[in-house]
Amino acid sequence: MNQKMDFDRKILNTIILNARPGAGKSELIKFMRSLDLETRIKDYHVGRIHVIDDFPYLWRWFEEDDILENMGKERFFSDHEVYFKYDYLWDVLIHLINLEYTKFLRDFKDWHDYTVFIKFSRGVQHVDYQQAYPLLSEEIMKLASILYVNVSWEESLRKNRQRFNPDKPDSILEHGIPDKKLEFLYSGSDFDTFTSNDTDFINIKGRHISYSVFENEDDVTTQPKPEMQSRLKDCLDYLWERNNN
Repeated sequence: MNQKMDFDRKILNTIILNARPGAGKSELIKFMRSLDLETRIKDYHVGRIHVIDDFPYLWRWFEEDDILENMGKERFFSDHEVYFKYDYLWDVLIHLINLEYTKFLRDFKDWHDYTVFIKFSRGVQHVDYQQAYPLLSEEIMKLASILYVNVSWEESLRKNRQRFNPDKPDSILEHGIPDKKLEFLYSGSDFDTFTSNDTDFINIKGRHISYSVFENEDDVTTQPKPEMQSRLKDCLDYLWERNNN
């Protein structure tokens, strides 16, 4: 059997993974990567994994600002408390995701064999999901499904504190946000209102994008539990069924 056709029939090509910080996005991807490819395809509709995450972009901006400040120059992206100077930088992050996705399609001729996880978080203080999603490229949207990891603001705060490693502030799995900043940026989320019109799909620029919600208030992802596997399977099965009906 043709390998590419086999992948095409069985995997979700692009999953947009949203949540508050610390909710468990990276932990779910870590779990998926721990599985052999056959199991990922059979049980979760996930092929080879490629991740596009906006965190390394924004962290690089902060590092560059620190370098500029140490040189006696003005910070370009952020102020001295490391808040963005300009709200439009949140939109720039989405455009960087678009660019990275385009390069992935260009450079990986076997891209059909991959599931691309696109990760970002948005709050309502400045730029919310309602504003972010229409900026995603047509290339992404025509292949995308959405998985939202749902935790309360209080749980996000707890997990953010728990995971923070001051020796590795640039780490995907161990970075943290100061409490005050986390509350300012992410205590509110518009995902519920963004998806309130339909329990199966979100209408974005004329496209109906399927979505599913992974409930993680009881934190089944920090130390992966059987409930995590069953919930994740249910969510991805749900997306698969909606995309193939």
